Amino acid sequence: MTPVLNYDDMTVVTDGRREHLTPKEFDILDFLLRNPDRVFTSDEIYEEIWGCEPFETNSIIAVHLRHIREKIEKDPSKPRMIRSLWGRGYRYCTDSE
Repeated sequence: MTPVLNYDDMTVVTDGRREHLTPKEFDILDFLLRNPDRVFTSDEIYEEIWGCEPFETNSIIAVHLRHIREKIEKDPSKPRMIRSLWGRGYRYCTDSE
């Protein structure tokens, strides 16, 4: 099921479960949902969300995505919606539905 973002209260609903997102989590998830199946590096995500030159982005993005996964995935340790592509980046997968 595709996560549904609520822009008024910065929440996401997945499988009938509503979760609050931090502003950065919300922006990252919104960006990925607007660009399904496209792979983005940590640097590209950082530039899009923070609007500045990337600086040590790998751990920053990984932590934010881990928190997002904990809120939207059935099993965050085996993500189906937001996948990591080793050595390439991250993508929101439409084939997870």
